[in-house]
This record gives sequence, C-alpha cells and structure tokens, in this order.
Amino acid sequence: MKLHSVARTDIGRKRQHNEDAFFRDDARGFYVVADGVGGHNKGEIASREAVDHLKSWVYGAARDVDHLVERLTFGDQECVWEIRRLLESGVKNACYMVYGMAELDPEKKGMSTTLSALLVRGGMAFAVHVGDSRVYRVRQNSVLQLTEDHTLINYKVKHGMMTKAEAEKASGKNVITRAVGHKDYVQVDTADIDVAPGDRFLLCSDGLHGYFTGDKDVSDLCGEGPLEECAESAVALANQRGGKDNITAIVIEALQ
Repeated sequence: MKLHSVARTDIGRKRQHNEDAFFRDDARGFYVVADGVGGHNKGEIASREAVDHLKSWVYGAARDVDHLVERLTFGDQECVWEIRRLLESGVKNACYMVYGMAELDPEKKGMSTTLSALLVRGGMAFAVHVGDSRVYRVRQNSVLQLTEDHTLINYKVKHGMMTKAEAEKASGKNVITRAVGHKDYVQVDTADIDVAPGDRFLLCSDGLHGYFTGDKDVSDLCGEGPLEECAESAVALANQRGGKDNITAIVIEALQ
C-alpha cells in the first residue's frame, strides 16, 4: 500500500506569527502536527523541537519498526502494543527534551506544545497524541476521530460535570490539560486502527477543527477530490469562519 499526502499551514487572520509545525514522509508513512501553546513563550520553538525530536526517535528506531511491521504482517498481534509503546516513548522523550530546553533558557520558560502523530505501516495506522490537535480517518465518507482532546471542557463533559450543549456555549475551550514540555513528563494517548485502500486521514491543529460543526465538515473536506484541493479548502474554511488561530492540515490517502 502506497501513501500520498499534502500539507498546508497558514498564519490565520488574527495571529502575528505561526506557532504550528508539521512533518510528513510518505515513504515511511509518518506524519506529525504540533501546535505551540498560545500565551506561552516560544511556542513556535516548542512545536518545532517536539516534531524534530519525535522524528529523530522514530527514525532512530527504524530497524525496530521494520522488524515489528514484518512480524505484524505475519499475524503477530503483540507487535501492535510494541509499536504503540515505541511511539509513546518517543513523545515522552520529546517532552523531556523540550522541558529541558526551557529550563536552561529563561526566555523559553513555560514553552510547550500539542502533538499528534500518525504512523501508517503494515495495513494499520498508529496514532499518538497529547493536547488538542486531532487525527481523523475518513472511509467512504464515514468519519472516525482517533484522538481525544485533552482540554478542560472535554474533561468536564467526559466526567459528567457539563453537558455537550453547555460545552458548546462555554468559554475557555482552548484550555488544554496536557502538553509536551509543560513538565518533564506527560501522559500520552495511543490508538491503532486498520487501513484499507482509499482511506484518507486528516491531521490538524485546533485552528482548523475548532471551526468544525460536525463530522460532515471533515467528510466534505477530505472525502473525495485531489488532496491539494482538500488541504487548501481546509485552510480556506478556517479563515472564512474566523481564522482566529494558526491553521495546519495534513491530508493523507492510502493507495492500492
């Protein structure tokens, strides 16, 4: 199965600079989106460093990943958990490194970032996630969100402290409860799902998904059409609906 992707990032209409960072590699099936936490020093450095450290971690373990994927293709399901743990360890390592950089430089004190990554290998997609950037799978216009927002609002809804209706009207939707670099350790979410030819994936920062009104927006953007148009339409939609934040989208298609 081959992969093809297109990425777009935009400063939006309100911000003075872009604190998002991204990476994509179709040959290795590896994709990352990070969003420097607004209001903290050097968010753009935190996002870029987190992406670079995770990339270095995964590429440094390339032989291990190849071996695990080979075992996976022969039906060894234990490899699923091993790949998830490898990605989780990479994010934790990135967190420790970003935190350490901030400790050494007063100008970077408090810098942190969200991070969502996807590894597509061996007929499966492995997601790893901290913060409120998202990963979606679109299959024949059916949308599945692989990540769960680590925000205060989502926490309250999940634990019955607030209804979804109340959450829609609540302020502080951008208050996140986990970030890479905020401390020297972070709890990391992982997930895995099967991949079939024709599946598409969307990785995006909250500058895009914050304007989604439902899954239909995702399927309308990514369900069909050239990937270039999908990514550009995603940025255009966010800007048309306000563009209050930086906007980053990676659209990926699995090909036969």
